[in-house]
Amino acid sequence: MECCSIHASWSPGGNVSGTAGRADRTEDGATPGGPHRPGTPAAPRGRGPVVAALMTGMALAALDGTIVSTAVPQIVGDLGGLSVFSWLFSGYLLAVTVTLPVYGKLSDTFGRKPVLIAGIVLFLTGSLLCAAAWSMESLIAFRIVQGLGGGALQGTVQTIAADLYPLKERPRIQARLSTVWAASSVAGPALGGLLAGYADWRWIFLVNLPVGGVALWLIVRHLAEPDRAGASPGPRARARVDWPGALAIFATGTLLLTALVQGGVAWPWLSAPSLALFAGAAALTAVTVLIERRAAEPIIPGWVWRRRTIAAVNLSLGALGLLMVAPTVFLPTYAQSVLGLGPIAAGFVLSAMTLSWPITAALSNRVYNRIGFRLTAVTGMTLAVLVLLAFPLLPHPGEPWQPALLMLLLGAALGLFQLPLIVGVQSTVPWAERGTTTASVLFCRQVGQSVGAAVFGAVANAVLSTRLTEGGLDDPAALTPAAVDTAVEYVFAGAAAAGALALAVLLTLAPRHFPVLTDDDRTTT
Repeated sequence: MECCSIHASWSPGGNVSGTAGRADRTEDGATPGGPHRPGTPAAPRGRGPVVAALMTGMALAALDGTIVSTAVPQIVGDLGGLSVFSWLFSGYLLAVTVTLPVYGKLSDTFGRKPVLIAGIVLFLTGSLLCAAAWSMESLIAFRIVQGLGGGALQGTVQTIAADLYPLKERPRIQARLSTVWAASSVAGPALGGLLAGYADWRWIFLVNLPVGGVALWLIVRHLAEPDRAGASPGPRARARVDWPGALAIFATGTLLLTALVQGGVAWPWLSAPSLALFAGAAALTAVTVLIERRAAEPIIPGWVWRRRTIAAVNLSLGALGLLMVAPTVFLPTYAQSVLGLGPIAAGFVLSAMTLSWPITAALSNRVYNRIGFRLTAVTGMTLAVLVLLAFPLLPHPGEPWQPALLMLLLGAALGLFQLPLIVGVQSTVPWAERGTTTASVLFCRQVGQSVGAAVFGAVANAVLSTRLTEGGLDDPAALTPAAVDTAVEYVFAGAAAAGALALAVLLTLAPRHFPVLTDDDRTTT
């Protein structure tokens, strides 16, 4: 569930001082304010309509990640294609993930507004086409078009929110965006089921049109970007886009994510299709590196990985994406198969996490203002690992409030982990690098989720297969709740290991104090 996956904001934290060029190299030295000049965000006046548009765009992206799930029976009954329906989700995920770096670079090159407008238009076009689909194949193709727009929505909304607000105000707006994502993700399956059951599944996509239309109108009318041409002396350089690099990244990501999403599902892991996809992804990765090294304006510049802070945050949030698969994918199965709950009640067990996450995210600035970004994130992930390790200790059979309580605690812990990292990494770069930096973070988290789904799916399948063999059974439906309970326990233990990996990255790679820039330095180009 993406609810917890896209938070971005910042504020200072820490106590080290020093300078490097124009940058104020402290976590507590950035002070908002000062006269408006070219290259700086617009004044706070009139931000309300833009914030409303950002929240609406966030809701669209979150809803479409989950709203189709409960309508699959109706869609398959109407269009057929049972053997390929999983690509309704995989295709959307692939398109969103592989386009994030491209949109991040485009937003740094041409500005946030045109990229977000193009993304909304593409998303709404895909929605309209989905509603008109005549076969499962056409619906999958149009879901990919939706995902191409969804990639712009996810990354650019976060970047604009960081552009609009000075340091001390960003946690508030990002907590709002987090809450919108959480509520939309949880409401998606219920809304999809209602529309499919009482209207028609095509309305799942048609409802995007008026909502997205309002967001588009608000952005066009109210979002005023800075005059970047006046931010630096001399003639403005002609914008160049690394289209070969964009194509190479898209192709590499498509092969890799297809291998991860479909491996063990559509074909065995060691089968010819899996091996061919992984080999192709490895070859294209080498080609992409060569293209990006030679490009004048690479889509994924080398500094994304050469700078310790950005590299550490990328890897840490990749581990977070892997970790999040345990509760979002396997907890609903646990609640229904082990606890005997219905789908709606199982959703409420998971939704406890979405209640506490935005609260601690909104309050996290009070923590990282005192102890710094890294230590706040380390504290949050340490608590998260303890919660994940507590899950296998739950009694069997247990009560629904027990996993719900753990999810409440997990959300609180991860709110302290993710927000300070994205806040911190965005505060270390100027305007012209913020889109690329934000997109790289979101891209790594998305890839982590795909890897987690593949790895933990393999772990769960291995445990269940062992139980079937030990019991002399050949029908998966004959698996006992105890077998499912054991499989999910292994998955949560693996999630705890992913959390430990994130801690190791932060403690060994991330600097103790993030090199925060002043507001003026971060907004000049």
